[in-house]
Amino acid sequence: MIRAGVVGASGLAGGELIRLITQHPDLELTFLGGSSNIGRRPSELHPGLRYDQGLTIQPVTEEVADQVDVLFLATPAPVSAELASLLADRVPAIVDLSGAFRIRTLELHDRWYPKVRRRTDLADRFVYGVPELIGGQLADAALISLPGCYATAITLGLAPLTLGLGLDLKTVVVDAKSGSSGGGVQLRTSDLHPFRAGAIAPYSPTGHRHAAEVGDFLERSKPGTIGNLTMSAYGVPNVRGLLTSSYVFTDEKLDQRELNRAYLRFYKGRPFVRVRRHSETLIPVPDPQVVLGSNYADVTVLLDEDGGRIVVLAALDNLVKGAAGQAVQATNLRFGLPEETGLTQQPVMPA
Repeated sequence: MIRAGVVGASGLAGGELIRLITQHPDLELTFLGGSSNIGRRPSELHPGLRYDQGLTIQPVTEEVADQVDVLFLATPAPVSAELASLLADRVPAIVDLSGAFRIRTLELHDRWYPKVRRRTDLADRFVYGVPELIGGQLADAALISLPGCYATAITLGLAPLTLGLGLDLKTVVVDAKSGSSGGGVQLRTSDLHPFRAGAIAPYSPTGHRHAAEVGDFLERSKPGTIGNLTMSAYGVPNVRGLLTSSYVFTDEKLDQRELNRAYLRFYKGRPFVRVRRHSETLIPVPDPQVVLGSNYADVTVLLDEDGGRIVVLAALDNLVKGAAGQAVQATNLRFGLPEETGLTQQPVMPA
């Protein structure tokens, strides 16, 4: 068994990690860490969990290295940066779910994460990206940084165009909508029920740090294939799930059939990305509600000939494929397991 620890066990992503790890045939939950709720059981903090395994939340010290083979950091970025500095050379594998090490370029990192001070040498050692796109780099990786939930959806949507077809994307405009769980469990007035219920809140209308990490990753992966990428983000009344709509402008000429084939070819053999036709089900897809509770991402590509653009839609559960599920998927690849191990749960619908 692979011994797994979760730091940030009180949070939403931490709770999802506990849920997935305790159902995984090859992972054993051996440590729960945090700075608050010390001594409390996971079932006290996550009402849906009833499998404590005798564990309570403990402070994180260097001794955790003796208890785990992989440590998941479901912590705010400043905390992840601090813990990575403490444990990077002690724990065999660290999987960070925060933004501390996502952006490699120093100037971009300082712009979008001005309060996150990280060791420069660690920033260069972290392997970053969606498992479908960097799977080969995860084998034996000691430090893994996972994309944000929006970034995961955007990157999965754009990768067949940039990394597959090698298109020069002049401009990409992303419209992104996410449920309230994307903001975690911090108490903010704007998240109170009287303000959130029924609202479509443009909380980041002129830019978002997840767009910066997508641009940084794609530029490093295939320089010169993406120009200006900008994003507007909205909060919607859903609790879980997100949808990104990427409007792509390029001088390249393709038809709908070429696009469909390119996406199907690119994601062949990648079990968690479902390339779908917009009208193939009872309701138009992608729709976040048809992937909830699962590690699947649904992707659709459409050619808007009148608008001179390619429209790429991507939907996923922000707490699973956008966080905890993707972390387990990366861990499977890191330890030589089939990537779908422990992650074959079908979506829950209706939700």
